[in-house]
Amino acid sequence: MKFGVRKPSMKKRIKARTTAKAKRAVKKAVIPGYGKKGTGIIKDPKKALYNKAYNKTTVSIDDLLKGKK
Repeated sequence: MKFGVRKPSMKKRIKARTTAKAKRAVKKAVIPGYGKKGTGIIKDPKKALYNKAYNKTTVSIDDLLKGKK
């Protein structure tokens, strides 16, 4: 498990803001319940718990610059 500041990646950041947006829109139109809050724990409980802990123990550069967390 990582603690502290996450290493930024401009390549991943740009990809997430462009390609993924279109994919999410298609999945949301086709799959009922896609993107709804709390469904991650039902689909993959182990990953959901890991992600919850990871997001609480790490911060991004953006959070530091904005003064969040």
